[in-house]
Amino acid sequence: MAEDGIDISKQFAKPIDPHVLKTADLVVTLCGDARDHCPVTPPTVQKLHWPLPDPAHATGTPDQQLAVFRQVRDQIKHNILDLKHVR
Repeated sequence: MAEDGIDISKQFAKPIDPHVLKTADLVVTLCGDARDHCPVTPPTVQKLHWPLPDPAHATGTPDQQLAVFRQVRDQIKHNILDLKHVR
């Protein structure tokens, strides 16, 4: 992400706040596990699933693993830009 000027060094995974989930307009899941086990959202919340591979499971050389992270990052960016034009 630093390659794109985004500092995520202080980011970490955290539980979903049920209140935020209930007041959200849109929830996007990125892996099947999140889609299948995400807390129940109200019917008013639009749900999208982007089935992306988990780059943390990438194998190969360090360069090949980095390439997978970049591909997933770029796909997320592409999906967000598409979503921005639709909404």
